[in-house]
Amino acid sequence: MKHSPAIQKLIDVFARFPTVGPKTAARFVFYLLDSGKENIKALESALKDLGNNVKICRMCFKSFEDSSAGRLCEICSDSTRNKSLLCVLENEIDLLAIENTGKYRGLYFILGGLISNLKKEDFQRIRNEELKIMIKNHPEVKEVIIAADSTAEGRATSLYLKRMLSDFKVKVTQLGQGLPVGGELEYADEETLSSALESRK
Repeated sequence: MKHSPAIQKLIDVFARFPTVGPKTAARFVFYLLDSGKENIKALESALKDLGNNVKICRMCFKSFEDSSAGRLCEICSDSTRNKSLLCVLENEIDLLAIENTGKYRGLYFILGGLISNLKKEDFQRIRNEELKIMIKNHPEVKEVIIAADSTAEGRATSLYLKRMLSDFKVKVTQLGQGLPVGGELEYADEETLSSALESRK
């Protein structure tokens, strides 16, 4: 038996989320149906706000919500940040993990993904050209910290970025000891991340 078109459409949408398969996606949809129209309206309202009010920073690609016409997020527009440091990471969740340590006061750049097997489609997923442009347009950047997961994909990405940035007059470092092999930044505790930042090399 097939689902109705409306149900299947939403299942397909949820199934595109990271780590969510068709079965989990179906559970989400039926939870919404079982929980009543109030929850569906709340989700609809939240998604509308997300689409209408949230912008992407033109400099670091972090999302932000601001009533002004500014195009920079609260971090990039903060004059007290150390603009000589640039931390490059996979996604916004990793950015929040590092920011929550309170140990880093530089700028960020969200790469948008990791490289797994050096295929053409890998490079289309990440913002490598945008990173080059940012560094070229901001000569005040003196050190680029590569904050990639300690996984095979993270190590491949770090190696690629090191090679790519060798043409620029910047010091390129990586997070130091503290992150376990195979570990992901978003799951590391603040103490571990602080240690990794301080021992970068």
